[in-house]
Amino acid sequence: MRRTAHRRPLALQRIDPRKWAEQRPTYRQADPALIAAATERATARPAGNWFVLAAGAELRIERPVSRTIAGTEIVAWRDRDGTVTAGPGACPHLGAPLADGYVEDGRLRCRWHGLPVTRDGGPGWCPLPSFDDGVLVWVRLDRAGAEDPLPEPVLPLRPGPQRRIAAVSSVTGVCEPVDIVANRLDPWHGAWFHPYSFARLTVVEAPPVTGATEETDRFVVDTTFRIGPRLGVPVRAEFFCPDRRTVVMRITDGEGQGSVVETHAVPHGPGPDGRARTTVTEAVIATSDRPGFGRATRCAALLRPAMRAGAARLWRDDIAFAERRYAVRR
Repeated sequence: MRRTAHRRPLALQRIDPRKWAEQRPTYRQADPALIAAATERATARPAGNWFVLAAGAELRIERPVSRTIAGTEIVAWRDRDGTVTAGPGACPHLGAPLADGYVEDGRLRCRWHGLPVTRDGGPGWCPLPSFDDGVLVWVRLDRAGAEDPLPEPVLPLRPGPQRRIAAVSSVTGVCEPVDIVANRLDPWHGAWFHPYSFARLTVVEAPPVTGATEETDRFVVDTTFRIGPRLGVPVRAEFFCPDRRTVVMRITDGEGQGSVVETHAVPHGPGPDGRARTTVTEAVIATSDRPGFGRATRCAALLRPAMRAGAARLWRDDIAFAERRYAVRR
């Protein structure tokens, strides 16, 4: 007799279609002193001068890209073997943008006069330390970070590469990294500010204002991710900061246990108006123990656009929160 695999049903719950204004207010729990203390501790953590440069998928073979991080112009590209090279974006000859050049056999040539640079350097040009973690590419800027350098970025535990789907989205706003971190360390705004994504959000654990340890310096939240007007998937998640510019949300119980959302705040420096610019680079790394998830990974290219769209929608709202915080602080 042929056996059939046991299929665990999706943990769907019916959501009470109450009106938005009928939710239980959370302003009493969202203590400004608590949020400020958690943000201050987070932004004091070392990052080893590492900054997110781009999504790994953005760096294609022998196609240079340009970024400005902490006021420094960066050019980066992949050699044919996939190795990332990153370094100053201005040609040392006359300052031309190296990202406008051409890469051939791992050698980037400036478009203006043909000056060549490689992973080993070039006339007046030295590469910067870079790191490819399989989802994001990082660059180390010791002068901008002004910390003791670390050999690689501070990375949280992620699902293994064989059983995950990763998607990266980016949004830029007029704010500083601290405003992005503070936004994420206020989980109480979730169901109020993002009712299209969250319902029944309750903060079950929050760090103390003083005396937080590494174990207690995190938020634990019960919430329901909406998948329709009246249906949702309940989960428990934790929020914590591995370094000064990163906030991680990890699902610890429920559907998608082990999945993480990494929010990285990348400073650009002042814009033409003198105000700060910061890019939120958010990596959604989903996993599941369901047998069907292995098949889903083979369709990852079809799923990533929806994952990126969901993250971008949240941050289009939250960047307004961060910009408002920056404007009030100024």
